[in-house]
Amino acid sequence: MNASSLPLFYTDIVAAAGQEIILNEETSRHLSQVLRMQAGEQIELTNGEGVNILAELTVSNKRNSVVRVLERNIAEQTERKIIIGISPLKNAGRFEWFLEKATELGIYAIQPLICKRTEKTYFRAERFRNILVSAMLQSRQYFLPHLLEPIKPDQLNTDSASCCLIAHCGEGDKKNLSGMVLPKSGHIYMLIGPEGDFTEEETQILIGKGFQPVSLGNTRLRTETAGVVSAALLALSQ
Repeated sequence: MNASSLPLFYTDIVAAAGQEIILNEETSRHLSQVLRMQAGEQIELTNGEGVNILAELTVSNKRNSVVRVLERNIAEQTERKIIIGISPLKNAGRFEWFLEKATELGIYAIQPLICKRTEKTYFRAERFRNILVSAMLQSRQYFLPHLLEPIKPDQLNTDSASCCLIAHCGEGDKKNLSGMVLPKSGHIYMLIGPEGDFTEEETQILIGKGFQPVSLGNTRLRTETAGVVSAALLALSQ
């Protein structure tokens, strides 16, 4: 069977060829009860850091299935690393939708921004990470986006950035993101404000830090939509 058609699962255990890995209960249950896989069948595993493991199931049960590693490879990561800075939303479901779609698009990192107009919300880091893992596996990728700790916009450290962009609804000169020629490598920061947008003070502080204002089109987008549109344009641009 072609490895690309094999079921892909997440593991935080990395082993060399010939060694065995005991799978966690969630993965074991899915293998044995949902997919009904038996000993001798093959699966893929990844740790979300580029490791791609081809493994053979040696023990199949709903609590602690075991696989033997057949091959271990390292996937190549894109040179352009896109970091989306975005405010969490009061409606957690909409923010979770953004996390899922950004992962599918291959975003390198997500930087939650606590802005002056960000409505108070509980940042459920563990749940959000589980969504990222699920989206990574569904889109058959081997790199899990980094979910960074929430910070205020003026705390951003962009010393390593090759390009810094900000989408805001205020007046001023803006370049259309869809027509920009961007660096092919390095960290590209793209900032999206909260519902109600960045304040004028926040916008000016960020522009002063080197962020270039950009437009995402002629319509006003919801925060999560703007995040996905930005991610898609940056991921697909040449």
